[in-house]
Amino acid sequence: MYAVLVAVTIESGKEDEALEHLRSQVVPGVKQAPGAIHGYWLAPSGGQGYSTVVFESEEQAKAAAEMVPQRVPEFVTISHVQVQEIIADF
Repeated sequence: MYAVLVAVTIESGKEDEALEHLRSQVVPGVKQAPGAIHGYWLAPSGGQGYSTVVFESEEQAKAAAEMVPQRVPEFVTISHVQVQEIIADF
């Protein structure tokens, strides 16, 4: 399994809009991505948001990572996108 790790910065005052976009656009879209197993989006803190989405294969994770810039609205800035192999879980 592989994870796509994403860090974003949300423009101040746009937190509610970002949450609505996440719930209505991002989560449903990622949920339908090939190989998606689980997704976790953490509550933003200090304007920073983080997510981890787990995929069955490295290829599927890399394809999803390439789509990240297309999924964020103009008031969200991508700080970091990374694909990482999962070596343990419980």
